[in-house]
Amino acid sequence: MHGLIRDFKGFALSGNVVDLAIGVILGVAFGAVVDTFANDLLLGLIGAVFTVPDPSNLSLGLNGTEVYYGKFLGALINFLLIAGVLLMVVKLLMRVGLNFRAQGNRECDYCKEFIPVDATRCKFCTSEIEPLMAD
Repeated sequence: MHGLIRDFKGFALSGNVVDLAIGVILGVAFGAVVDTFANDLLLGLIGAVFTVPDPSNLSLGLNGTEVYYGKFLGALINFLLIAGVLLMVVKLLMRVGLNFRAQGNRECDYCKEFIPVDATRCKFCTSEIEPLMAD
């Protein structure tokens, strides 16, 4: 039982898990901002052009059936905005020279502590090890 707790602690407190948690939290907050921008501002302007009070109810009559495209238009605008911003952020990070490292951890062959997959020396027992992935 103690080994399981130690392994979970090593996994949960590793830098990659913490980085992922921060990224998810920031992603949710950013998604809310983009959602509000797209649905309240952009779709509001589209609704004003088509004189529809609620842009999510925009529809097209086709063979006696209403095809609602307003919600799809909002989701499409959200997706395009998020994809565009993420593309710009990645390009900016690459331009300033940020090196992307291999992600993940593995066990040291000697002391069984968790270390990055591309490590060449264990930070706990200082043993030289063969990296799983090259830079």
